[in-house]
Amino acid sequence: MATKTNPKKKPKRRNQVRRGPHGGMQLVLTEDVQHLGKQGDVVEVKLGYGRNYLLPRGLATVPTDHNLKLLDRYKVKVKQAREAKIADLKALAGQIQRDSITIEANANEEGHLYGSVGPAEIAHALRTKNLMVDHTMLRMEGPIKEIAIYDVKIVLGQDLEDKEIETKIKVVVIPPVDKK
Repeated sequence: MATKTNPKKKPKRRNQVRRGPHGGMQLVLTEDVQHLGKQGDVVEVKLGYGRNYLLPRGLATVPTDHNLKLLDRYKVKVKQAREAKIADLKALAGQIQRDSITIEANANEEGHLYGSVGPAEIAHALRTKNLMVDHTMLRMEGPIKEIAIYDVKIVLGQDLEDKEIETKIKVVVIPPVDKK
């Protein structure tokens, strides 16, 4: 039995990527891509960028009904994981704020340090107390060069509204204690 085809209607092609209004390919982002969009956004990109960068790295997918359903499920899982991470970061912020660290540094009689205490030394002191803080999270105006007590700001991450989760830690710089 032969089927009739409508001569006015073009046959659908398989594996044809949807084109956007500007001639580029339309893709759905599966991850956040800097300077392009957030996860779940439908974006229009140039053919080469989509075919050679976004698709092979799994950063985007073709916007079919099936892929959009899978992406919605994936977004729910990612949101739950991100909420759990934010709760952990807030607990860590509370723990850091209640604590203080002491750093010994060589200094002269007036209290000026021979060297300086920077983010790396403070992060190391925090890690010795099992507080996992990287030196890039510390926000200091400059290195510490005198014996004193300082408040150092720590930015742990961002919450769902892209507000920074931050806390302060008290850093006490003292001269080394002579052990005889």
